[in-house]
Amino acid sequence: MFSRIEGILREKTEESVLIEAGGLCYDVMIPACVGEKLRELGPGDPIKLEIFSYLQIDGNRAQAMFVGFTNAIEREFFEALLTVASVGPKTAARAFSLPMAQIARYIDEGDQAALRRLPGIGAQKAKDIIAKLQGKVARFGLIQGEVRPKQPDVTPDFVSEAIAVLLQLQYRRAEADRMAREALSKNGSITTAEDLLTEIYRNQSAHA
Repeated sequence: MFSRIEGILREKTEESVLIEAGGLCYDVMIPACVGEKLRELGPGDPIKLEIFSYLQIDGNRAQAMFVGFTNAIEREFFEALLTVASVGPKTAARAFSLPMAQIARYIDEGDQAALRRLPGIGAQKAKDIIAKLQGKVARFGLIQGEVRPKQPDVTPDFVSEAIAVLLQLQYRRAEADRMAREALSKNGSITTAEDLLTEIYRNQSAHA
């Protein structure tokens, strides 16, 4: 299987690039964080990517699939994600939406709430990733010079509902946000406003 491709960029979308090399064109899937680094490139520009390749089996048909990265360290981190039983190549590529160092820190800190916000990663996968990789990816979090865009502030509906209840109980907005974050950090399996409020109550009782 391929480990690197160098050629001419022919097409680019948010999820893939089409690279011409050696008279052939290769459709290469790219994670969002890689696409961000390639945003200045256009058709006709030279391009070189490190490649993770695998076979996708659909019935009796096997198709070679490629995932592209700007360097070998990114590919190595991606391969570490694939050691988690519940995470396949497509899921890992979707989840790779933030800089590698940022995701590695979430894993090393056991931040389930942050991992759950990654595309394709729910409560169970977040738990699985931390259980498998916590303490093993710290070196990826030390990479300097990565673009670290602010994570989209997308608040799940159940969190907004719980915060609204706290506001009705006369808590200040900043305080309600803090209590919700702390509860989600301690219990990443929460998926309803009722469960979140219960966890917040437990935390407040423990501090009383």
